Amino acid sequence: MELFVNFSFWAALAAILFAQFVKVPIHFAVTKKLDWSLLTSTGGMPSSHSAAVTALSTGVALEAGMQSSVFAVSAIFAIITMFDATGVRRQAGEQAIVLNQLVADFNRFIEEAKDWPHKPDQEKRKELKELLGHKPIEVFFGGLTGIILTLILHYLIHL
Repeated sequence: MELFVNFSFWAALAAILFAQFVKVPIHFAVTKKLDWSLLTSTGGMPSSHSAAVTALSTGVALEAGMQSSVFAVSAIFAIITMFDATGVRRQAGEQAIVLNQLVADFNRFIEEAKDWPHKPDQEKRKELKELLGHKPIEVFFGGLTGIILTLILHYLIHL
């Protein structure tokens, strides 16, 4: 029954619900399209994860004080959650975009591969070489990766 009077819990829950709800009018203001599926979706403006953890931390600060151990735990939890939302989760979204493009490219490749047996040998060799090549930026970062990895391994082995 104590859960029903836990201010920090209810503040965090209210923050989640508000952040999810307000995504709908914000999206409508930007796109002029009403999308109720945003009520249950991840991502978008504002972050309900960030709203929840900051509400929780603020509630704990108000109830237990900023000097309390439970505030320290909630504050670190909030920092990690928000860092994750802007880092790992954002990158996962970026990778999803790339994967979707790869699927589209693969499907296009399958369609074009049907004509492969009818192409002249010279054209086949040229296409294959293009597929095996690297862009200069890919080579640069591959080299940089090798250098950095080797320096790190050297440092770890020769402590």
